[in-house]
Amino acid sequence: MLNGVSSAGKTSLARALQNLLPDTWLTFGVDALINVMPPRLDGAPEGLTIAPGGTVTTGPAWRAMEADWRRGMGAMARAGVRLVLDEVLFGGGEDQRAWNAALDGVGVLWVGVRIDPAIAAERERARGDRVIGLARMQAPLVHQGMVYDLEVDTGRFSAAECARLIVEQVLP
Repeated sequence: MLNGVSSAGKTSLARALQNLLPDTWLTFGVDALINVMPPRLDGAPEGLTIAPGGTVTTGPAWRAMEADWRRGMGAMARAGVRLVLDEVLFGGGEDQRAWNAALDGVGVLWVGVRIDPAIAAERERARGDRVIGLARMQAPLVHQGMVYDLEVDTGRFSAAECARLIVEQVLP
């Protein structure tokens, strides 16, 4: 489980892990959930709203969909599918507990993906597909109350270097 702010490099790290890990590992993350949610929930009070400046609000329909997502990922993992999950846990430790419940019976390596806020802001600007300020708004939330097995800094090290550190934990 990779957790960090938007533009921290989680998706690049997940892809690097897929290249290094033996067997087949699938990667899923919150961006995939956002891309497949019903369009009527995008920007709606009951769904997911990302305001200019990066403030994120979630309504009851989003939270229910997210809970279903977690249970579905848990079912896949228990069925033997190897997963690299790329998440932005707005609820910090509370979200971690919800994921742990959904992934009950599955070994999980919790990885905190850290990045200097200035580097994340530059990546947001360069990407062009992110609301500017999203990473800054998420920074105080996503790591709060989290317990990690490993932390990596994707601003100081490449995705491949961070992936090698993670693989050493997965495959002792």
